[in-house]
Amino acid sequence: MIDMKGVYKTYPNGVTALNGIDVSIKQGEFVYVVGPSGAGKSTFIKMIFREERPSKGTVVVNDTPLQKMKWKKVPHLRRHIGVVYQDFKLLPKLTVYENVAFALEVIEESPKVIRKRVMEVLESVGLKNKARFIPDELSGGEQQRVAIARAIVNHPKVVIADEPTGNLDPDTSWEIMKILEDINAAGTTIIMATHSKEIVNTIKKRVIAIEGGIVVRDEHRGEYGYEI
Repeated sequence: MIDMKGVYKTYPNGVTALNGIDVSIKQGEFVYVVGPSGAGKSTFIKMIFREERPSKGTVVVNDTPLQKMKWKKVPHLRRHIGVVYQDFKLLPKLTVYENVAFALEVIEESPKVIRKRVMEVLESVGLKNKARFIPDELSGGEQQRVAIARAIVNHPKVVIADEPTGNLDPDTSWEIMKILEDINAAGTTIIMATHSKEIVNTIKKRVIAIEGGIVVRDEHRGEYGYEI
């Protein structure tokens, strides 16, 4: 599903974020990406949906090489990738329904399909009864559920979650993890960057640890491994 070989990333300011990454992730895996702040986790994640390109090396997603992909083809790639952020990134003046529908409108899906898919996915995250609410009328956990619904409404092959529980209380965090586990159980690859030791050590999955731009651990059913 995802294959990185010899990936380096040096930014214009001279900072090297990735320093020779070799990683393969199979379809249907659930992978935590952990490590200290500034270790290169965000750059690693951004490589997968082509927000960043490697300075050297190859990145292949779903059999498609990304390093030389033309910008006009990036939107097509992202149709198959859902992204969930720590700060939700919802459109504040749109309703819950409209925020989720937007992901389908930009790919010119039919209104009939949009209505069906949006209501199905809102039901799956427990927000069908709040379709007409705007983000400010929701709790943080509910806003994150909307963000997840938006990320999965187009049935992506992979969902990238960048600190999806970082702004949430513990009980809500576990609710969000249950949703991500359910998405993964349906066959979607999940790649989740996190600083949550408790989540990683409780819900055992593959752990990729990055330090100084290098993969220092890659363990099946691993642990967080850092003091926080």
